[in-house]
Amino acid sequence: MLDTAPLQSRFLDHADYYARWSGLAIGMVAAQQLVTVQSDDITMPLVLAITAFGLCAVGGVLLGDALTLRPQEAVRTASITPRLARDQVPPRMAPLLLLQAASLGALLVIGAVTASSAPDQMGRAGHVITVACEGAPAPLGPWPGLYYSGPMFAALAVGTPVCAWALRRIAHGPGGEQQRRDRAWAITGAWGLLVSSQILLVVLMIFVALTEKENCAGPLGAATIVAICPLGLLSLFTFGWSLITVVAPRAVDDEAADDGPFDDE
Repeated sequence: MLDTAPLQSRFLDHADYYARWSGLAIGMVAAQQLVTVQSDDITMPLVLAITAFGLCAVGGVLLGDALTLRPQEAVRTASITPRLARDQVPPRMAPLLLLQAASLGALLVIGAVTASSAPDQMGRAGHVITVACEGAPAPLGPWPGLYYSGPMFAALAVGTPVCAWALRRIAHGPGGEQQRRDRAWAITGAWGLLVSSQILLVVLMIFVALTEKENCAGPLGAATIVAICPLGLLSLFTFGWSLITVVAPRAVDDEAADDGPFDDE
C-alpha cells in the first residue's frame, strides 16, 4: 500500500499558493469570457471583466489564507505588545493603495455627478458626459457615471471590508511573525489588484471620452487629462506590484522578520 501521507502533507503545505494561483486563473478566464460577450456597448463587458478579475483574485487569496497551516508547537508564547493589522501590511505600499482607493472613489463620485442623466435611444443614462462643442451639446463617452460605476462601487463595497476583516483576523490569530506578514501582504496585494485595475479602467474611460472629439473638452478637459495620466501610470505600477505579491507574497526577508516579536498566540 502506498504511503500518501507525505504527498498529502506537501499539498497542504502549499495549498495557500494553489488557491491564490487558482483565483488568478479563474479571474482571467472569467474576464476573458465576459469581455467577449456580444453587446452593443463594448465598455460594460470590460467593466464586468475587470471587476470579476479583481473579486476572483481577492477570493483566491482569502481561500488560501483559510487553508494556510498554522504551526503547532508544544510551547506557545505571547508578547505583551498588542498586535495591530497595520503592523503586518506593507509599510510603503499600503498608504499608496489607500490613496489610490480614495482617488478611485473621488473619480467615481465626480463621474456620477457630471454624467448626463438623460437616457439615450437604448434607455441608458449616466454613461456619457454632455459638453458644449461649437455651440451645440455633444455627448462624450464612455464616461464613468452610475451606469458603469455601479459594478465598481459594488466590488469595492464587498472586497474592502472583507480584506480589512481578514487583516484583523491575521493580526490577532496564531502563527509566526513571518507567516502573518506573508499572509497580510498577499491580502493587501489582492485588494491592490481590485483597486488598481479599476482605477486604470476609469482613467482610460476618462481619457478616451475627453479625446473623442478634438477641442470639445476645452481647457478643463485638458487639465483633467494632465491630472489623471500620472494616476494611471501609478496604478499600472501598483497593479504589477500587487500581482507579483499575490503570486509570491514573501513579505520581508528573514533578517527583517527576526527584528519583530515572535509570538504564536
